[in-house]
Amino acid sequence: MKHEAFGRWFPALSRRLAGHRGSGRAVLLACMAMLSPLHAAEPWNIPHEKILTIKGVVVDILCVLKQDCPQACGGGRRQLGILQADGKLRFVAKGNIDFAGAAPDLLPFCGKQVESDGLLVENPAATFFFAQGIRTDPNADFTQTDAFLKAWTAANGKSDEWWRNDPTARRLVDEDGPLGIKGLLPTKK
Repeated sequence: MKHEAFGRWFPALSRRLAGHRGSGRAVLLACMAMLSPLHAAEPWNIPHEKILTIKGVVVDILCVLKQDCPQACGGGRRQLGILQADGKLRFVAKGNIDFAGAAPDLLPFCGKQVESDGLLVENPAATFFFAQGIRTDPNADFTQTDAFLKAWTAANGKSDEWWRNDPTARRLVDEDGPLGIKGLLPTKK
């Protein structure tokens, strides 16, 4: 039998479904959906990643570590994180947009309790959290962490690859070269 494991785990339900053709698969899928955790996050195939939902207060990282605490979490000029109830400080390294941090998504929640769904990367060298969704109400859907791209598009116009068309990035490459050191150029193959 194709679904014999299901019958071993849920024998009463399996017997009831045996007489109902076609409805068994729908009920099986519904049961599996109820048993599996709901995550908005998607894997990125990063070594040591795991999908995780964390709950805590949005904080300014330097404020927690060094007691250097400007108002409003630094107004978007500081690295933000999530301080969990157990005392773990999660460094939120990026949001859902390529090459962009999560500060624009977290800043409106400075000092507030949030729930964030994303990827925890526990590399032996460092631990980071990549927030893919955020919410304050546990019964609401996660809001995608794309505030950076919305703000960038409003200021600079639509672009498929914002980082290639960013005026600040272009200026820095013009000043310091493509490798970030004036005069140092990539070797040609």
